[in-house]
Amino acid sequence: MTERPDPEKFIAVMTKIPRVPLPPNDIRPDIRTERLLLRALRQDDLQDLHILCQQEGVMKWTALGRTNVNLGETQERLSQFLPPNDTKTLKYAICLGETGEFIGIGGCSELQGLFGWPDIGYMFKQEAWGKGYATEFVRAFLEIYSGLPREQTEIRVDPRSVAGEGAVVEERYLAIVLEGNEKSQKILTKCGFEYFLTFQGRRGVITTFRYFPGRKPS
Repeated sequence: MTERPDPEKFIAVMTKIPRVPLPPNDIRPDIRTERLLLRALRQDDLQDLHILCQQEGVMKWTALGRTNVNLGETQERLSQFLPPNDTKTLKYAICLGETGEFIGIGGCSELQGLFGWPDIGYMFKQEAWGKGYATEFVRAFLEIYSGLPREQTEIRVDPRSVAGEGAVVEERYLAIVLEGNEKSQKILTKCGFEYFLTFQGRRGVITTFRYFPGRKPS
């Protein structure tokens, strides 16, 4: 098992990543899959998001590790994905396609995550578990993310994620999962992610996976 990523040890590399600013919420198109509707988050999602963030079975797998203490804390979370912050994130409300019912959120919270690379995250209400919605979302989101305009730029990343400093490296997208969350790990591998490394995090053992947006699915 390796150590937790340390930004002080990050190295500079050249790579292609999504061009910023990202598309703002007001022009971000809705995406429909077989059963889901992915749309930009709105202020009126606050109550639904708070219900989600009150479910212990959901929140124990998050970086926070606990339910939100009040509506204000949920508002802080939601505000991260609303204007003017929407052009720095790519987060979606996940809804049922037929009814529009809010069942979760997912996407990319920041373009420079724990290892310096963007990473994916998602949460679903427990009532929506076991129906294949997460797999359907991840596949759709990866298609959205991979289709964003790119630009070559220098970023600082964990050296374990690349071959060498200063090199032009292949873009990658990470997922960070607490040990014990086997269902999420299976979803990721089913959607094309591969195991990367395991490290000791603040809340336990963390397993990480990586995905290469520039590669065609096998």
